[in-house]
Amino acid sequence: MLLMKPNCERCDTDLPADKGGALVCSFECTFCTACIKAAGKDACPNCGGALTPRPTRVGAALSRHPASTERVLTSR
Repeated sequence: MLLMKPNCERCDTDLPADKGGALVCSFECTFCTACIKAAGKDACPNCGGALTPRPTRVGAALSRHPASTERVLTSR
């Protein structure tokens, strides 16, 4: 199950689990679309893996399986 990290690892922007706009790689590195566009990359800046839009988790699924509250920041 995805951790659903609560923030972009670059700019610390909030990325709620029930909203779109987050990109993840297979290691669950999490970024906002703005940071990836600004970096001019289509791969994860941390591991080089493919990025894909993170699915949302809403309603009862989010209630039963809440998103992570642990914020992760990586060096720029």
